Amino acid sequence: MPSADDLLVLLAVARTGRFTSAADDLGVNHTTISRRIASLERSLGGRVLAKAAGGWELTDLGRQALVAAERVEAAVHGLVVDPAGDDHLKGVVRISATDGFSAYIAAPAGSLLRRRHPGVAVEIVAVTRRASQHRSGLDIEVVVGKPQVHRAEAMWLADYTLGLYASRSYLAEHGTPRTVAELSDHPLVYFIDSMLQVDELDLPRRLTVSMRESVTSTNVFVHVEATRAAAGIGLLPSFMADRHDDLVRVLPAKVEARLAYWLVTRPEGLRRPEVAAVIGALRETVDAQRDALAGGAAGPGAPMA
Repeated sequence: MPSADDLLVLLAVARTGRFTSAADDLGVNHTTISRRIASLERSLGGRVLAKAAGGWELTDLGRQALVAAERVEAAVHGLVVDPAGDDHLKGVVRISATDGFSAYIAAPAGSLLRRRHPGVAVEIVAVTRRASQHRSGLDIEVVVGKPQVHRAEAMWLADYTLGLYASRSYLAEHGTPRTVAELSDHPLVYFIDSMLQVDELDLPRRLTVSMRESVTSTNVFVHVEATRAAAGIGLLPSFMADRHDDLVRVLPAKVEARLAYWLVTRPEGLRRPEVAAVIGALRETVDAQRDALAGGAAGPGAPMA
């Protein structure tokens, strides 16, 4: 019979994809993880893990063993009875998301979750990239555009709008473009073209192909602040730009791009109650801000609760 301890080790490796990360989570060393996995494979008579580009992936036998491991974990958690009778979730949930989403959606959602489940810690990694095809040590990824992923679940969260914005001081000095053709007289604040990893974020640039580049960055908060500092006209998410009284939308009826946020998680992660709770908090926060994401609710300087 496989050891319950060995199954819990497999569960930790399945969630992180790495022996070292699983060792850190369990408070043991890398050698112990390797020994436990070898013991489990001997008892089951086959491989439960296979080496992949992004870490360790479950084999078919490993996925069967994972179901048993989750039952063991649930049984162990069931032994802990809260005196007040409350069902408290515990654990760490790791999220990666774009800079704007991390600040205005993931952070409030994390706060909301913490009020409901103080035992759950939320780690947010702010990065703009495609969804990982292999294990990345993350429980949840939020990306721009519909991802093509294997052995993972992809869920649409919300659409959001990008538009052109300029500071009042910039427009006072350089004038307001009245047509798309007049944009060629103005510099653009946006992503660094050669370092952009997300194809969908390259599409809006085609709306402003005649504009020369001004200040560019891999971070959207730099775009906003450079635009506010009159570096040029910024191609900005409306839910971020509309917060600032000193920014004015330029050619709103003629230049607009609509993109989508998608959430990616693995099936084994989705079965974790704490991960499901974080996803629920993200959806709840997105629903409360859906109009602002679409560029219709948050006027200049309006807060988004």
